[in-house]
Amino acid sequence: MFKKVLILSASAGAGHLRAAQAVEKAFIELKAAKEVRNIDTLEYTNKIFRDLYSKAYIDMVNKAPEMLGWLYDAFDRPWKMERRRLAFNKLNTIPFVKMLQECQPDIIVCTHFLPSEIISSLKGKERLASRQAIVVTDFDVHAMWLCRHYEHYFVALDETREHLAKLGIPAEKITVSGIPIDPVFSQARDKQAMRRKHGLREDLPTILISAGGFGVGPIENLMTSLLQLKHSAQVIAICGRSEELRKRMEKVAAGVRSGHPVVVKVVGFTKEMDEFMAASDIVLGKPGGLTTSEALAKGLAFVIVNPIPGQEERNSDHLLEEGAAIRCNNLPVLAWKIDRLLDDPARFAAMQASSRRLGRPRAAFDIVGKLVELASSGLKSPLLF
Repeated sequence: MFKKVLILSASAGAGHLRAAQAVEKAFIELKAAKEVRNIDTLEYTNKIFRDLYSKAYIDMVNKAPEMLGWLYDAFDRPWKMERRRLAFNKLNTIPFVKMLQECQPDIIVCTHFLPSEIISSLKGKERLASRQAIVVTDFDVHAMWLCRHYEHYFVALDETREHLAKLGIPAEKITVSGIPIDPVFSQARDKQAMRRKHGLREDLPTILISAGGFGVGPIENLMTSLLQLKHSAQVIAICGRSEELRKRMEKVAAGVRSGHPVVVKVVGFTKEMDEFMAASDIVLGKPGGLTTSEALAKGLAFVIVNPIPGQEERNSDHLLEEGAAIRCNNLPVLAWKIDRLLDDPARFAAMQASSRRLGRPRAAFDIVGKLVELASSGLKSPLLF
């Protein structure tokens, strides 16, 4: 058992936070630590820097995704620009460094690259004795995840492990765990029971639209396209934290005429995403690392629409390569593509089987288990209670 565990994320999109929460829950459920703290690194920075990392990111996703993709590629240069980037980050995170030195955890688990490189620098200068584990929360690994001082990496895919190894990370310090998702996704749930619980039809193919934890994305446009489906189906529209979006979507749903082949259920922010996914057959939307991992854990076929240039484009490539997804680049043909999929039960079943094969519903438990194993065998007494 660990004495003190610190889990660090950053609220630049919801995925990093959800991954941190998943690891925290796994530590608690496995009783693997005496004390577990889960902290958003941006809470220990100044307001300008915090806005740059959180609000600016969301604004760019909505208004300038091409710029986001350009920045992603421009900064994906392994072991380049790290000194300038680190100097800028450290200048704006002085309270964060102070918190680390006061806390002195046995091990730090990072689900975002911002804290990991600062911790790496402190470890390199022997200003911090804590061990560090880094959990990559997309299927690919970007250069900004690279650190020089760490104990272990956790990644989503064998290909990602190979990529890190080629960049100089020792293979024995990399574990293919999958991306950590809430342990509740590892629980088996009956599809029909979940449909009954949430007032859904039991006899219709069910499509879940996720706008993400912050309610971003052209979900209204998606709905307009979906209403052209020829197959009878039901759509669960998850609007996230955006109350304005939920109200607009409810107007769209109210405008669907009686007897229309598509039934619509609008849901705002929910803590029951696992149940809605268990009730569904298809997930439609943007392939963020966490949403994708949750969908794979439930064996859903993925229909990719409007991926963010950069990390989501790369996530898309992996899903398409593995046969778990189709992609729609033009919304006017979205309904046609889904109708084609529903017309081919064998192909549909094969996509769902590929999804189940890729899914790692117990990734959070596997990460914690591996850390306990490393503490017992290799890292010795400084990590143990």
